[in-house]
Amino acid sequence: MAEQIRTFGDPVLKTKAAPVADVDGKAIRLVDKMFGTLYGSDNGLALAAPQIGVQKQVFVWDFGDDPMVVFNPEIVESDGEWLYEEGCLSIPGLYVEIVRPKQVLLRGIDVDGNSVEWEADELEARMFQHELDHLNGVLMFDRMTPDQRRDAMAEYRRLQETPALRAPRRRLRLG
Repeated sequence: MAEQIRTFGDPVLKTKAAPVADVDGKAIRLVDKMFGTLYGSDNGLALAAPQIGVQKQVFVWDFGDDPMVVFNPEIVESDGEWLYEEGCLSIPGLYVEIVRPKQVLLRGIDVDGNSVEWEADELEARMFQHELDHLNGVLMFDRMTPDQRRDAMAEYRRLQETPALRAPRRRLRLG
């Protein structure tokens, strides 16, 4: 069951999500909805709950191996620097080079309620950071330099005015 993905301008995307108190049936149903939405998206790798209008600290991802979920995630370590062209399901059609740490250690809770950690680098590390940003009400625009933001906002407005320009490109997009 796919939900509508909230897009830039929706106030839910700028609001910090609340922690998940219990990994119960309600939380698992949310995860199922999120995967349905992720799999219904074009080239999406991950999705955070606020992107479907739910203000809870959870995100899902699927790099093609095993679908994964984390509740109440936090980055406890980061290292390095990596420039990469980033896209977002909530800002369709826009891709911008953004510098983020190259490696991270993510800690959270899995679907069984256990504490878990993931060490990640490059694309997976970027995805963790991008989705965690969504849980904190932060969008790609907030990570850009002022010049990048000005240019990206102009490009995004152009994409909104001409829907044909938003045609899917064969690129992977973060949540």
